[in-house]
Amino acid sequence: MLLRMSTMLLKTLREEPAEAEVPSHRLLLRAGYVRRAAPGGHTWLPLGKLVLDRITAIAREEMIAIGGQEVSFPALLPREPYDVTGRWADYGDDLFTLKDRRGADFLLAPTHEEMFALLVQEMTSSYRDFPLILFQVQSKFRDEARPRAGVLRGREFLMKDAYSFDLSDAGLAAAYAQHRTAYQRIFERIGLTHTIVSAMSGAMGGSASEEFLATADVGEDTFVGCTTCDYAANTEAVVTPVPVIKEREHHPLTVHDTPGTPTITSLVELANSQALDGRTDWTAADTLKNVVVTVHHPGREDSLLVIGVPGDREVDLKRLDAALSPATATMFDDFAARPDLVKGYLGPQGLALRYLADPRVAPGTAWLTGANEPGRHATSVVAGRDFTPDGTIEAAEVRAGDACPACDAGELTIRRGIEIGHIFQLGRRYTDVFGIDVLGADGKPVRPTMGSYGIGLSRAVGAIAEQHHDERGLLWPDEVAPADVHVIAAGKQGQLDAAGALAAELVAGGLRVLVDDRSQLSAGVKFTDAELIGIRRIVVVGRRLSEGYAEIRDRHTDERRDVPLTDVVRVLTG
Repeated sequence: MLLRMSTMLLKTLREEPAEAEVPSHRLLLRAGYVRRAAPGGHTWLPLGKLVLDRITAIAREEMIAIGGQEVSFPALLPREPYDVTGRWADYGDDLFTLKDRRGADFLLAPTHEEMFALLVQEMTSSYRDFPLILFQVQSKFRDEARPRAGVLRGREFLMKDAYSFDLSDAGLAAAYAQHRTAYQRIFERIGLTHTIVSAMSGAMGGSASEEFLATADVGEDTFVGCTTCDYAANTEAVVTPVPVIKEREHHPLTVHDTPGTPTITSLVELANSQALDGRTDWTAADTLKNVVVTVHHPGREDSLLVIGVPGDREVDLKRLDAALSPATATMFDDFAARPDLVKGYLGPQGLALRYLADPRVAPGTAWLTGANEPGRHATSVVAGRDFTPDGTIEAAEVRAGDACPACDAGELTIRRGIEIGHIFQLGRRYTDVFGIDVLGADGKPVRPTMGSYGIGLSRAVGAIAEQHHDERGLLWPDEVAPADVHVIAAGKQGQLDAAGALAAELVAGGLRVLVDDRSQLSAGVKFTDAELIGIRRIVVVGRRLSEGYAEIRDRHTDERRDVPLTDVVRVLTG
């Protein structure tokens, strides 16, 4: 492959693009890899398409290596299968929907579980057809409320999604392990430093679920790791250790006048100044904060829910949404319409609404909390004695230093990452819904079990750019770079001719070559563009051409050496 910059559709930018929010977006625009086409949508220019295709080819190779067979579904799909599974409603506003000229409902697919399940139903009939792995490379669509960060969070994105079909739970576990290992190989090959974390299944459904997160400060996903063991989880999936409560006698519930204390800080100050219950060591962690939220249920009316968390914690809406999925929640603020809900003085005792509590609000724990009257709080409000939650919920913020749920000694650290892959053990959710059975070896019907495995291919381009760049431009890993060698003709006609001849020799030697043969530009501009574009090996045909030498530069290390022109191909292919 020989690419000539003199004829390539390429425009590099000297100024920082105003719309770029993160380094990857800024550099992909400046270096001429992508262009913005619409909010949440980008055009892949020739260099960018080469990188995207390289990543796609690696993913395809690894899928085929574990027995995957590639198919391709349309992105425009009928509503009916998604109604059957309930996901037409579950996806809510994230779904792009439309009607055809006959008034029939369609959607732009956010994911394809339904279609793969129906294909297997149509194409298989016996245990002899299993196990089965199918995959595709397909555009997906989600109506992001706020698309941002370039290709990291768009409304249209390229995904490699795979689906396994097995006849036993052991078979599903084996397929899941195969894909997990294949994903590790893919991300290692494309140069992404990543962490595998426990995750929530969300609208996908199923049991076991793990995310592959590329470490990046700009990542929208927050995940935790343990200082002692190998526990790692998305913060949405962190499980709070339930405290061990020793049986003891508690004071009776006592209501106190606490005027002017609608906040936890003001309540703690007053409790200590008045020595409530004979104590002057009250802290926010001794209080119980009760937060009212509006729950938005897909396809039905909203409802109110009260969440109880220790007063030193905030409710994390992302964790709350993950726990309530497919429903979502927003903070309730219309207290004037609900005089039974006393803002700032709400307590769990006697509530008429559904009440879910943090796992730390365990039976036998006593709290300082609202008395459901203006200007009054209660002490010794004991869980299991004075109130009983309708259940527990993981909705409180996770903080660095929290106890690890997997070991006794460790503490949690918090990092940020970009989700680049997600794998699920779906089980029989979809085969049950569609009633998919095949004939087993014993002549009886068997219901297949499914796994689902996705990689965001276009997002991976942005994640790689986040991890591999410096102040001068991109630093592509060799396996995904748009070319193997960037040849620069420093200026004069003789150098242009020699660079063109050398580029042809490199191509004949099996390398993919980008040659900067633009005749009207200075050597300085060409060098700046080469650093911005980010191909690792740069060959400069310039000042020592008359002596029979070219310069080889390593963009990653800045190492430079002069090599006889006749040896360049051998050096770069050896």
